[in-house]
Amino acid sequence: MDLDELLKVRDRYDAEVRRGAAGPRVERVGRVVRQSGPDGWNGVLWSELDEETADAEIAAQVAHFGGRGQAGGAAAFEWKLYTHDRPADLADRLAAAGFVPEPAETLLAARTADLAGLTVDPPEGITLLRVSDEAGVDLMMEAHTRAFGVERPRIKEAVLTQLREDPGSIEAVVAMAGNVPVSSARMDIRAGSAFAGLWGGGTDPAWRGRGIYRLLVAYRARIAAERGIPYLQVDASEDSRPILERLGFGVLGVTVPYIWQG
Repeated sequence: MDLDELLKVRDRYDAEVRRGAAGPRVERVGRVVRQSGPDGWNGVLWSELDEETADAEIAAQVAHFGGRGQAGGAAAFEWKLYTHDRPADLADRLAAAGFVPEPAETLLAARTADLAGLTVDPPEGITLLRVSDEAGVDLMMEAHTRAFGVERPRIKEAVLTQLREDPGSIEAVVAMAGNVPVSSARMDIRAGSAFAGLWGGGTDPAWRGRGIYRLLVAYRARIAAERGIPYLQVDASEDSRPILERLGFGVLGVTVPYIWQG
């Protein structure tokens, strides 16, 4: 995609995935779209601010999530900032309000049709297992722990909830070396959206460099193409960004999670 197309795709992503986010935990309050609830991810998905409104809106969100914490909920939340958000000094304003930035990720997108046609053979000894039940989720989380060295129980609970309550909104897969899960990935599918989000993709260090990451991208791209979804989107780490760009993903911008702990 050339620059003009990337900018159009970014605008569509903002409109559909951020500003147009939907769900029982999503709220539109003034100039902010936020997600909040007793479990799972909590934070600001989108904002439309300027120099005159930014500080007051930041304070309002801190009061909202902090108040939930005092009432027994989780006070910590994330303001998902994108480099094209306004005002231009929003990052500085968040920092001044007590938010702490985590490592930046690159927002990438690609045409599903371009990736669905990739010819990718599984590395020798690797088979793919589609996740459809709790046993599959356990294998997925074991692969995640092997890849990243940490356990993420919230991811497990979120995936189990999706599979139980809205199975059409998620596709998850595990790469198996015999009986051992060595890599996993998932795809979030937003009803009515032109975008499917790719998440995970971490691989056991002993199995890296053999094409498993590429295999999992192609697998999910084929499913997205079958479902008529035109674009794939990724918040990419510095490790995965070069691989994705070689596959044809283009840069829409950079996103930084700003965390408020209370």
